[in-house]
Parts: sequence; C-alpha cells; structure tokens
Amino acid sequence: MPSKKALTEIEQWYNGLKLYAGRFPARGTIGGALVVLDRLQESFNLDIDFHTTEGGSQIIGTSGSVLKSLLARYGETRPFLSEGGRTNRGLRGDVIALLDRLKATGIAELTDDQRKVVLIDLQSFLMDKVRDYHNRQRLKVGYDPTQSVDGVVRSLLDLARETGKEGPVAQHLVGAKLQLRFPQLSIGTESVSTADQQLGRAGDFLVRDSVFHVTVAPMQPVYDKCKQNLHNGLRVYLLVPDERISGARMLAEMNGIKHSINIRAIEVFVADNIAELSTFASDQLSHGFLRLLDEYNRRVEIAEIDKSLLIEIPANLQRLRQETPGA
Repeated sequence: MPSKKALTEIEQWYNGLKLYAGRFPARGTIGGALVVLDRLQESFNLDIDFHTTEGGSQIIGTSGSVLKSLLARYGETRPFLSEGGRTNRGLRGDVIALLDRLKATGIAELTDDQRKVVLIDLQSFLMDKVRDYHNRQRLKVGYDPTQSVDGVVRSLLDLARETGKEGPVAQHLVGAKLQLRFPQLSIGTESVSTADQQLGRAGDFLVRDSVFHVTVAPMQPVYDKCKQNLHNGLRVYLLVPDERISGARMLAEMNGIKHSINIRAIEVFVADNIAELSTFASDQLSHGFLRLLDEYNRRVEIAEIDKSLLIEIPANLQRLRQETPGA
C-alpha cells in the first residue's frame, strides 16, 4: 500500500541523516523537508529544480516565518528554527534523497486527494520528530555561587524567555518554592496549560486561605480573578517578574485593589525561600538552590508532557550532590 510504503521510505530517509549535537539531524533539513512536503500537496512534482530557487542553491519557502506557520498548523509553537533551512548547506542533497525515495513509493499513481492524505502522514511523522527534539532539550542554566540568589533565578527566567517558556518555568519554580517551604502540605502540580476554570481553582496555588497567581504578563483577567478571590475572603498574592512590578501595581490601582493584594517579584519570592532553607548561610545556598531545582524537575515530570521544561542541573551542583550524600 502506497501510504505504508511512503512511511517506510521516509523513516529510512530520516534514519540515514547525519546526526549532530543532541543526536538529532540538522533542524534545517527537517524544516526544509516539511516545507517540500507542503508544496507537494499543492503541486506534486518530484523534480528538485521545482523546489529550488534560480541557481538551485536554496529550497523555496524555507524562511523562518513560513516554517513557524507550518509548525503552528500542527499545534507546535515552540521555537524550532529561526531561519528555516536557508543556512543548511546540505539541505539540497537531503531533499533530493527524500524526493528519490518518494518516487519509489507509487504515490504518483494516487489521486490528488489520496496523495494529500499520504503527504500529511509524512509531515506528521516529521512533526513527531520535532516534538521529540523539543522534549529532549532541557533548559541549561549556569550556577554562580557568588551571584545573588534572586539574580540566579532572574537568569533562569531570562533563559526560559528566549525559548518561549518563561511562564511555565515561573509557575513551576513558585510551586517548588511553596512545596519546599511547606513540606507538610501538598502543593498542586497541575499542568500550566490547564486553565483555573477547568479545575475549579482559585488561582495557580492555594495555601490554606492564601491564593497565588503567577504571571509573566499581568493583564486584566488576572485582576478579575484577584477581585473574585478577595470577594471570597482569600488573601491574594500576585507574582510577576521584577521588571513588571510597577506596571502590575498600576493596573492593581486602576482596579481599586492596589492595597488589597500582595504584589511580589517572582525572583525575590523564590530567592527568599532558598535563603531561608539555607538558614542564611552562604555555604548552604548552593544546597538550597539544588533542592529547588530538584523539586522543580520533579513537578515538571509529574505535570507536563513537554519535558523540555526540565532544567539540566549545572555541573557544579551535580558535583555538590556527589560530594554530599543525600543532598
């Protein structure tokens, strides 16, 4: 059957690609292949010249914006490749190999509608590989013991922002802080993508009669929730990045609740806990940060399908764990 044959061929093509750092093929090759499969759905032509610019040096349509739009159709919005496949020198040869394999599948004899279904299946195969790539890419943060603790947390959030993960990372860091601070309580570990309304939650975290809202971009809906929380007799904490504190307080004032809710910087809120757990001893701060990252990763493993939210423990903290059994 052409569909099964086509999937076998693209799998063999994929397995034959050269692997790079992270044991993954060139992202430009995968992006270019996705674009070519998209073009084939509109105009089925297996000649490489049909898919290259004049001079044959680049694959048509492999810009970062085109690839971003294509990935979004499959529900994948995480940054994959800013420049498409334009900078990949081996892309043309890889696409030729893909087109040659498609010629052997019998796909040319199918009707347009049948062929489109097969081509979408091939794209879906590659999309699964893109998701695999994201799910193995942990956040890599450095740890400088001479830096202030809130500065370390800020660096981590800045790194997460670069990959579109600042919101989820902030929420799980706050959850980890609360769990470490109150080990006798069970702090919720819901996925960040799950709306409060779906779970009947008052906010991101509820600790006794205090509710915590974590957001990196405070907008009107979160203030509506805060007002509802106050109406229900809860103490309200709104946690935002330090750089958003002024704007958050201004919006709170516009909503008439500036003096009714507690607005705190995420960095300071999390860092204070590390200092407390370390009994404010400098030589214990590294242990405190390691505990925070371990708890953060535990929560992500439980709550999230997207494992790229996991944080790779810095080498100097890994050594600390090895040198201190039970750390």
